[in-house]
Amino acid sequence: MNARSPEAAPSVTRVSFVASASSEWTVEAIRAVRGSTLPAASGLARLEGSEFTTPADATWILRGVRSNERYVGQDEKRRLSTVQEGLGRPASRRAALIPIRKSDAWWELAQDERRAILEERSAHIATGARYLPAIARRLYHGRDLGEPFDFLTWFEFAEGDAGAFDDLVGRLRETEEWRYVIREVEIRLARP
Repeated sequence: MNARSPEAAPSVTRVSFVASASSEWTVEAIRAVRGSTLPAASGLARLEGSEFTTPADATWILRGVRSNERYVGQDEKRRLSTVQEGLGRPASRRAALIPIRKSDAWWELAQDERRAILEERSAHIATGARYLPAIARRLYHGRDLGEPFDFLTWFEFAEGDAGAFDDLVGRLRETEEWRYVIREVEIRLARP
């Protein structure tokens, strides 16, 4: 058995979404799309780092990790990297956090079956690509951590692109893939 060298280990970044009064983003709305919602909060911070963050004044915390790309083919990854812009752009004064939990039926599928539903039939990646670079996004995984949500998707966009964001999530929620979503919360945010 070969031990992995530290250089070969995948890069993993931890994220803590912390709901508290002293935060970078002001919470405009929290609503349950499917299943139960989250408690009310006035602010939200997205804290990436090598460790999870647990401030004493947190109303609630969601955790996840960002690691290797999943479900994305090589050509898709190359195309996305040429148009997707990073987070933290000065014009991005609006954001959304959408935590999602999928059903056991989803996780019982083989990876190639999930990929077929996600992209071949639901066009998740292709749909998202149409909104680049206006809507920046980052996906975090929480399932393997035992968190209440499997996926935490963070979006940032300019105020003028809020309608495009609504269109994006509306299209995705109409797909076959979304039949497997058993809990979804939408948290809308603004940078003060």
